[in-house]
Amino acid sequence: MTQAELTVRGLTVHNGLGHPVLGDVSLDVPANTVVAVTGPSGSGKTTLLRTILDVLPPGLHRVSGEITWAGTPVSPGRSSAAWRRRATGLLGQDPAGTLNPLWTVERLVSESGGSQVDDALRTAGLDPAAVRTKRPHQLSGGQAQRVALARAIAGRPPLLLLDEPTSALDADAVRRVADVVRRRRDERTGATLIISHDREFVAALADRVIDFGSPPLVLPSSPARPPTTQAVLTVSAVGIERPVSLVRDATFTVHGGELVVLVGASGSGKTTLLRALAGLHEVHTGQITLDGRPLPSLRTRDRDQLRAIQYLAQDPLDALNPAHRAITAVARPARVLRGFSRHQARSAAEELLLAVGLDPATGRRRPGALSGGQRQRAVLARALATRPRMLLADEPTSALDDETAEAVLGLLARHRADGMAVLAATHDPRVVRYADRVLRLHDSLLAETAVNPRDEGGITLCPNH
Repeated sequence: MTQAELTVRGLTVHNGLGHPVLGDVSLDVPANTVVAVTGPSGSGKTTLLRTILDVLPPGLHRVSGEITWAGTPVSPGRSSAAWRRRATGLLGQDPAGTLNPLWTVERLVSESGGSQVDDALRTAGLDPAAVRTKRPHQLSGGQAQRVALARAIAGRPPLLLLDEPTSALDADAVRRVADVVRRRRDERTGATLIISHDREFVAALADRVIDFGSPPLVLPSSPARPPTTQAVLTVSAVGIERPVSLVRDATFTVHGGELVVLVGASGSGKTTLLRALAGLHEVHTGQITLDGRPLPSLRTRDRDQLRAIQYLAQDPLDALNPAHRAITAVARPARVLRGFSRHQARSAAEELLLAVGLDPATGRRRPGALSGGQRQRAVLARALATRPRMLLADEPTSALDDETAEAVLGLLARHRADGMAVLAATHDPRVVRYADRVLRLHDSLLAETAVNPRDEGGITLCPNH
């Protein structure tokens, strides 16, 4: 029998109320194998990983269990910290949050990989010459995750830990992550533990899959009414630079009740376009109107405009105040932008959190104690609290399992039936299936595409674009 490098026995974690978040978990990760833990959002997958690494957030504490590495106990505290530095490489759910904003890509990767920086960057699908001197804020979300992957593998760690590695990545980046995992196993350079809601991804890679299953989330949904002919968002000849041209002459309209999906490779400018529409990035040419009124920059928008257009950021952890509980984050926009009393706002927040599948106990947690999927749903509930006319969503389902993603898309369908328009940037074919129209951003230009479920990702270019 192959020796287990990582062994977990009877691991139990409680929250601040004494309720179990993780209950009596045991698993083995043998040397040079790939083990995956899968399950719905909020089932405890990321909590398991944080407990193994001894980095549980405030409000969660380990009450029992043992973790060993190559037969030696890994105790909480200094022993665990030394083991993390010596034996592990981690690709977390929020790569941008793990990268020091003041460091260049070269320094970030060399910290763990020494002279292997360029090899690690190429393996992760990046051109070393193009990104070596950049800092995290100059990278797209997909590029940041690839830098984090390069950083995780640069030192050839004996144990590689991947937390939702396919979130928000395009198909090429997902293939590169899979290649890294296979190469480690084939070359017998270490063990890999994958935490993922993507059952198809882990089934293709893992030697063993552990399912943290729970009853699927089922939310009532209503079929969306056909989109109206009323234009909610109109984009006319918009150009965006940062400092090179990212978007040129973008022209399109999103109508009431419509879901328009924006696709394109990582780094193509999808996030920048959404941020520009939200007023968070400068528009250099063209005009944006909401319900026929020109949209100024965020600082000069009136309360009605702030309420009417909401933006879901790609990184929900960065979008939430770490000191505020989820229910506070959701209640605040109802008070500030809709004039609700404190009691009305809290009641509305509780209802919205339940609508996205987060119970009252989860709503009392702060962002650090939530899983990536729970944070993503909390941010969605916060955006819906204003009853927006236009929702701009950047990878809204990237951290969600199939059941939760379908339920959230059903919830959006109900709001669309009431006239809300949605523009979503995504790599997720589950979102594309719901789309009324699809726009592809390639080489700074937008082209409308057709939805074809037989093609990879469900998208094929229209012949006339």
